[in-house]
Amino acid sequence: MKIRPCDKNDYHGFFQSLASPIKSEIIYELRKKPLSVLELSEKTGIEQSKLSHALSSLRFCSLVKVKETGRKRIYSLNRETLLPILKIIEKHKDKFCKGKQQKFKKRIK
Repeated sequence: MKIRPCDKNDYHGFFQSLASPIKSEIIYELRKKPLSVLELSEKTGIEQSKLSHALSSLRFCSLVKVKETGRKRIYSLNRETLLPILKIIEKHKDKFCKGKQQKFKKRIK
């Protein structure tokens, strides 16, 4: 399979699909285990309609997968893509964001 180089719009679209506090919270919770919208709402305190909208955006780029079981949808991370990215972010933060961690943590919440 030949992979074409990304252009600036591809980068923008990818990072934009991750760039919101709600999406960060979803990724944080789904990293632990797959969850339904109701379970995500209970864990995050975010209303279900906002979560559904954010999940739709994350599904568009296949960053989040969905499995339907009856009427229930269970969301999970695309671990193949996101786990390596999250590990790189954590490594970078630990190495280069020293002393800025409190600001960083406040901004995420």
